[in-house]
Amino acid sequence: MISLENETLTLRFPEVHARATCEISFQRTLRIPDDNREYPLPPGLGRFPLCHVDDYAARLPAAWQAHGGVFLPMHQSEAMWINFTGQPYPMAIKVAAGKINAVTGEAWSRGLADDPQDYLVVPDQPWLDGFCVSKGTIRQFVAMPLGQGFTAEEQLTGQAEHGGLQIIAYPMKAKVYKELFGRRVEEARGVLYCPEAPAREMGLAPGGLMRQEIYEDDYGIDAWDRSASSRCFVHLLNSAQYHSVTGVHAPTMPPTAKDYSDAGLPWFEHYGGDKAAVEGAGKLAGLHSVAAKSWQQGKTLTGNEPAQPQVVKPVGGRRLVREGEAL
Repeated sequence: MISLENETLTLRFPEVHARATCEISFQRTLRIPDDNREYPLPPGLGRFPLCHVDDYAARLPAAWQAHGGVFLPMHQSEAMWINFTGQPYPMAIKVAAGKINAVTGEAWSRGLADDPQDYLVVPDQPWLDGFCVSKGTIRQFVAMPLGQGFTAEEQLTGQAEHGGLQIIAYPMKAKVYKELFGRRVEEARGVLYCPEAPAREMGLAPGGLMRQEIYEDDYGIDAWDRSASSRCFVHLLNSAQYHSVTGVHAPTMPPTAKDYSDAGLPWFEHYGGDKAAVEGAGKLAGLHSVAAKSWQQGKTLTGNEPAQPQVVKPVGGRRLVREGEAL
């Protein structure tokens, strides 16, 4: 069962366990420079507004009516990250952009696979910022119009067909949860609440490089209740389309990463303790980033100046304390 509450998707599996709940929100953020340098985690700048497709069905593409789900507005070349919160009940979650698995680069499929692992384990994985291109590195999710060759979907399939996101969650088996868990507390990432022409619907393209690990599943694939699942389509509209459909203006574009860093505002570094990371996907590593694709088309990506993060705050996980010298 999926509900939309306070700009957050809430997934519940009461038939599995009373605590089997997960919350998923889509965070506005800085688009990190697409310059082949690795950057730390940018901040959350508040949630994207989410709307029910069914509330605006007459004004939306017919295919969206069949898919249902929700939609949100993104400016062209704006970035996002996906935040996983809620009860500390483990879930296996698959994320696809335009029906391309964001972890493996393979075509979307239901079910779970562990060789290679094609899903995230929540709450061990508190967020996902982009496509897993190598061990410990992702390329940021950046919104671009379908039909111009930028999205991961177009680069891997040659077609601009789906766009948006698909998310499916599988809860841990109640028996396994009972055997393994008491209460757990997760530390949250810092969140700061601080005219374009109509185009085709939006998809997600690979942006700049960021340090982020996608953790291996320590529980094993048999821990997940694959008989219970919830799936949601998350469609993307550009800001002009969103205003036309809803009558509400989309949030303004975030500052550039350079402006943000020059102001001395914080970035973040997540520490996962001794958890191992998946290797990353060769298919995704071979994608052209938005800046590279723009250059190929004789264009320049605006707001792409290098940034020098001055404040990087640690969040989550377990860190060692330096002992120092004896006095």
